[in-house]
Amino acid sequence: MKRPTRRTGLFLVITGALFWGVGGTVSQKLFQQYEIDVNWLVTTRLLIAGILLLTVQFFWKDRSQVFGAWKNRKTAVQLIIFGLFGMLAVQYTYMASIKYGNAAVATLLQYLAPVMIIIYLILRKQSVLTRQDLLTASLALGGCYFLLTNGSISDLSVPAPAIVWGVLSGLALAFYTLYAVPLLKQYDSLVIIGWAMVIGGFTLSFIHPPWQMEFTGLTIDAYLSLVFVIIFGTMIAFWFYIESLQSLSPKETSLLGSLEPLAAVLTTVFWLKEPFGFFQWIGAACIIGMIILLALNKKSSSQSEQTKAFQN
Repeated sequence: MKRPTRRTGLFLVITGALFWGVGGTVSQKLFQQYEIDVNWLVTTRLLIAGILLLTVQFFWKDRSQVFGAWKNRKTAVQLIIFGLFGMLAVQYTYMASIKYGNAAVATLLQYLAPVMIIIYLILRKQSVLTRQDLLTASLALGGCYFLLTNGSISDLSVPAPAIVWGVLSGLALAFYTLYAVPLLKQYDSLVIIGWAMVIGGFTLSFIHPPWQMEFTGLTIDAYLSLVFVIIFGTMIAFWFYIESLQSLSPKETSLLGSLEPLAAVLTTVFWLKEPFGFFQWIGAACIIGMIILLALNKKSSSQSEQTKAFQN
């Protein structure tokens, strides 16, 4: 297969990041305007997007890997754990944070995952504390303070459930970023992501089967929003990002990936008209600055690649 050009890679990663960010905002619209159930959306999103990604792998890449991942018992167990406690946990907590708050805050809180990974590695003595780590943590903590309080510690500007789910989303993302490393060394990203989505969606379907949904009250706009979240905001976003790694460096993809929280913030504020105070803008800028700082750090580039390859 012909290697994509640099221009193609830039188009793919920018488009994928924007789809990720806007997809969160569209999900918020579905929750607030059409009262779509979080369990149903997560179930349907994971199942359809996962099957589509595996289909891409089967027809356009190494098809032997699609079912080859299940031939080794140890790998199969790891894949199930990753699907349940990694992919499903991240998707559900992220969507729940959007439902109780908004896409901007949910996305920014999820981006605390790299700092959580740094703390974990230091506690496990697998890494040493550096000035870079201190600056990163300071930006993250300062950003969270301004984002969640809007400068007033006596009154939270974001509902408490949204904060709890958002922090849990960051923790879940940190877990599966670390847990996915051995799996990624054996199989293509599309195989791991696709099966993890199918496993997560299949499991959640026992709680809320995807066919149990009242569709009669939905408008054409609601259907289009659902298609965007599932196809563009999930399947195509993942696919485009992974394909961009063939022609761009991990540092470049991580830097351009920071367009995701920016897109989520801008569309939430200017499209859905969510209130966003002056100090919240400062908080958002701190967290986005933290993302760029991590991407620019050569030692963090591989970590950033792993994090972004499984985002949202």
